[in-house]
Amino acid sequence: MTGNPSLAAYPDVEDWIVVRADGRVEVRTGKVEIGQGIDSATALIVADELGVPFERIAMAPVTTGPSPDEGYTAGSSSLEHSGQAVRLAAATARRELLRRAARRLGADAADLEAGDGLVRSHATNRTVAFAELVRDAPVSGPVDPLAPLRHGVRTRPEDIEPFHMRGRVTGTLKFVHDLCPPGTLHARIVRPPHYHAVLAGLPDNIEGTLGGVRLVRDGSFLAVAHGDEHRTIRGAERLSTAARWRSLRNLDEGPVGQRLSRNRRESFPVHGGVARDEPVATQRWSGPGTIHAVYERPYQMHASLAPSAALAILADGHYRVWTHSQGIYPLRGALAEALDCDPASITVTHAPGAGCYGHNGADDAALEAALVARAIPGRPVLLKWSREDEHAWEPYGSAMRIELCARLGRDAAVEAWSHETCSDTHLMRAWPDPVRPQAGKFLAPRYRTDPLPAPAPVPSLGAGGGIHRNATPPYAFPEMRIVKHLVHGLPLRVSALRTLGAFANVFAAESFMDELAHETASDPVAYRRRHLEDPRSVDVLDAAARRFGWSARPAAENPAGTGRGVALARYRNAKAYCAVAVEVRVDDDASIRLQRAVIAADAGEIVHADGLAAQLEGGFVQAASWTLLEAVTWDRDGITSRDWESYPILRFDNIPEIETVLLDRPGEPFLGAGEAACGPAGAAIANAVFDAAGIRARRLPLTRESLRRAASDG
Repeated sequence: MTGNPSLAAYPDVEDWIVVRADGRVEVRTGKVEIGQGIDSATALIVADELGVPFERIAMAPVTTGPSPDEGYTAGSSSLEHSGQAVRLAAATARRELLRRAARRLGADAADLEAGDGLVRSHATNRTVAFAELVRDAPVSGPVDPLAPLRHGVRTRPEDIEPFHMRGRVTGTLKFVHDLCPPGTLHARIVRPPHYHAVLAGLPDNIEGTLGGVRLVRDGSFLAVAHGDEHRTIRGAERLSTAARWRSLRNLDEGPVGQRLSRNRRESFPVHGGVARDEPVATQRWSGPGTIHAVYERPYQMHASLAPSAALAILADGHYRVWTHSQGIYPLRGALAEALDCDPASITVTHAPGAGCYGHNGADDAALEAALVARAIPGRPVLLKWSREDEHAWEPYGSAMRIELCARLGRDAAVEAWSHETCSDTHLMRAWPDPVRPQAGKFLAPRYRTDPLPAPAPVPSLGAGGGIHRNATPPYAFPEMRIVKHLVHGLPLRVSALRTLGAFANVFAAESFMDELAHETASDPVAYRRRHLEDPRSVDVLDAAARRFGWSARPAAENPAGTGRGVALARYRNAKAYCAVAVEVRVDDDASIRLQRAVIAADAGEIVHADGLAAQLEGGFVQAASWTLLEAVTWDRDGITSRDWESYPILRFDNIPEIETVLLDRPGEPFLGAGEAACGPAGAAIANAVFDAAGIRARRLPLTRESLRRAASDG
């Protein structure tokens, strides 16, 4: 069990599943449902392993106390950790139920079979229901990591209705934004113009002009609340107009690419995917056969379709908070620090919110709701961010600069490869830490009467850390040099965005592999194959190429303005394998149209094929939006990309036809797949643009302006 941190922390069957006396099965997990379908996949695992119809599975609410503490729902680890934990718990429970049934039926346990919530004797055809077997004593005890698993028994996806699907389709699902218990106050925050501004003053009679709206002030932290949401919004507008702010300093407007290459940095070599705190060897290759390239990614948003929100109430000294955070236990610990109270005095419950893979404004909204609830105890406080709040104040995905160099041998193969990634941190979520304070990672404490400064980023040296995630390529190059640079003093607030550094690292590395293939007049698929040793990487690459209809052909044979591209990665070098092939059209005005895409993936044993395909296709679409459109903009006075016009995202009119090929590996471990398609998607699109237009655009996003600039730069 040491390989599974979830089971190591929660080793008993009853930590994960409870077989009820009514025949239903309750499943407990610390992983939250944020649109990835983890609740349905987990329930399917239990249904198939235990032998219970899917409709009799109930997923318990994820809340501090009853639920296991599984940290954050992040890193494509839910099935690997939580899914495997509940699978082994269900297998252990099934064995115990068979043992009890054997005693009840006077039969040999080897002659019994569990299914449909019953245990049946093959010899006598007698049955006994699970409900009868647990009536006198619940199934309990330690999970057996060696409990025999049921292989080949799988509920067909078309036989189930995924949890919450009907509510999403009919509009009846309650999101955290919809929670409105009796007596609720609606709250809004009034914010400064930018990070480095503080409140200079308010009119003396300001509260009397807010139309009965309650003002909450703590230093430069301003909030308003009222029982009528419309009056709250009007009060926030009046307060915003009346407030006077003073800038301590302005935002740095210099090109972030220059800052990434020039600012103070901490540098670490990466070996086997792990960063080491040791000197970095200098890269000295030059001369014939040596090729260099630099790629850049801008700051990018989570761009949640609905802004963040939270509900909080302080009653009898106990806080209750409902949030769409991806980590209820880490959030509880950080809230306790920020509110200066015992974590036991806070209950945090997950509630559905806007889809977001990463650290958006959800945690900040939770603390802000709690601060208002503390100022007005006994009343539920529903606090919502505005669209401008979300766009201007969420923690963004870090800007990145990737410097690549390859030395080719006489046979055109890569002899040596160097990959250096320069980036701010990707890990500013609050996390329980007895040494380093966490409250400064929230927004609100930075503006209170006794402000807490934002903590300095700390290098993440573990396998698959933020900056160096997927910096190590999947190829068997004879010599590799991988370096991560944590750059300090950058202008914008950042944290975890889906894939962390993997998207930019794969975009750069797989674009560079495409450059090397074209430089050596090689077919891009064949060039990758000759450098691969892992057969599962070869399998997904071949599967994508076959379904796409890839064949070696010169670019001159392209239909006018049309090109194709391919890319490959294994997410975090340890999770799902994914290859993507894309066809695009580049019009005369340099606009890019996505025509067709094929995604091939190996995520180990497949639990829910429809859910897996949806995750891969959703990852492709989000990465396509990053690749083609998305970039945060700002000037000295603050963020300027504060709406959907100034921060455009991919629309339905540019979604390609997508085919997904899933390579099932029955009996193999689950491999996290939620983020596997993102990096290959971005690189495949960029490679297809080069194939279509002959323009190698190395700076994202690939807007018409950036393509024209890349063309003029040569």
